[in-house]
Amino acid sequence: MPRPLCQTCLRPLASCYCSALVEIPNTIKVLIIQHPLEATHPFNTGRMAQLCLSNSELIIAETLAPAEIQRILSTPSALLYPSLPWLPASPEICASANSSAQAIKQLIVIDATWRKSKKILHLHPALQQLPRVSLSGDLTSQYQIRKTTVSNGLSTIESIAKAMQQLEHSNDFTALLKPFHKMIALQQSNY
Repeated sequence: MPRPLCQTCLRPLASCYCSALVEIPNTIKVLIIQHPLEATHPFNTGRMAQLCLSNSELIIAETLAPAEIQRILSTPSALLYPSLPWLPASPEICASANSSAQAIKQLIVIDATWRKSKKILHLHPALQQLPRVSLSGDLTSQYQIRKTTVSNGLSTIESIAKAMQQLEHSNDFTALLKPFHKMIALQQSNY
């Protein structure tokens, strides 16, 4: 018999992190394209971010219809993704350059493993052409229950918190990590 799930976070009731959810008002919309396999992963943080950000949208898909891509890109957007050699050259959005950061109305985030995120980008060349927000510096993830194959790799929610803090200086996005920390603590207490 399956364990009962929380209808909000979709976690087993014993591992529900909903009491730590916060509501953060954000001006720049965060649109999360979540790979279907990530949506069913018990430790996915894209959904968690979407539950906390007042101006956000979660799309679960690997392939988007042309009309959906057109709808998404009808808003001035930037892609949260590292500048990797295989990607076409694209302007970098620098938080210190207020004019470029102010032009962004939507931050597109791909919530998937690195391999699956590359596939989503290959399937949607229009996303590759977007200006990019890349995180720099010594990035250390607090995601102790799930590992990445990329050095300086962060979870989706950690990446969103850092990027939004750079883009919207007036808000404090560190509170976005409260349910993330609770999820980690709950999982570690079960071991």
